[in-house]
Amino acid sequence: MTKQLFISCLIASGLIFTSNIVSAKGNITAGKEKSATCAACHGVGGKSEIPFNPTLAGQYADYIVRALKDYKSGDRQNPIMSGMAAALSDEDMEDLAAYFEAQEGLTVLPKP
Repeated sequence: MTKQLFISCLIASGLIFTSNIVSAKGNITAGKEKSATCAACHGVGGKSEIPFNPTLAGQYADYIVRALKDYKSGDRQNPIMSGMAAALSDEDMEDLAAYFEAQEGLTVLPKP
């Protein structure tokens, strides 16, 4: 029993220490680096100061990934975002989504 408890504690501590780096499927640190281009329209850290452009900070990662994939496929129409999303890989989308979700933002409901 003690050995199992020890192993469980090691696993849990590893998850705690890496929780700020990996979220869901994306890498927060990589997402922050990749978000520099996004900042021009969506603000630093996804906090838009332009009323027309949505704030991404605090938005659910699943929503961001879905929106980016829809822009890339053409299912969602916006000439600027379609062009931006076209250059993103699935990994890029996951990383950006993890980063923006981790930022303090407008989300009112608790994240699942």
